[in-house]
Amino acid sequence: MKILVIIALIFNLGFSAVVDDYLNSLKQEQLNIDPTFKGFDVKRGEEIFTSKHIGKKGKEISCVTCHSSNLDSVGENIFTGKKIEPLSPKANPKRFTKVKTIEKWLKRNFNDVYNREGTNLEKGDVVTYIINK
Repeated sequence: MKILVIIALIFNLGFSAVVDDYLNSLKQEQLNIDPTFKGFDVKRGEEIFTSKHIGKKGKEISCVTCHSSNLDSVGENIFTGKKIEPLSPKANPKRFTKVKTIEKWLKRNFNDVYNREGTNLEKGDVVTYIINK
């Protein structure tokens, strides 16, 4: 039992450090654009994550469409039918462990839902929402 707790702590520390570094880099970029920037916001992130848009394939979708509103559960890609492991790093310790992977999926998912890349503010808000959900 102690070994499982230690492993969980190591994963959480790794995820936390990676997310903190990523959010700090987005924050610095956002401060260059808007010196009055106060920080990323869970509510704005939730709005971005749940609002529906006509996506890249002409279908009305949101992030919730594939990831579901319960980020601890398995989702499903509506275009391919592939299962999506839980988005929550609390339920899936493999989430948010590499900046390159975070950037890849944010870019892809923003393009799928919004037909464009997300801004630094949007990405920071969405990540803040996901890790606090």
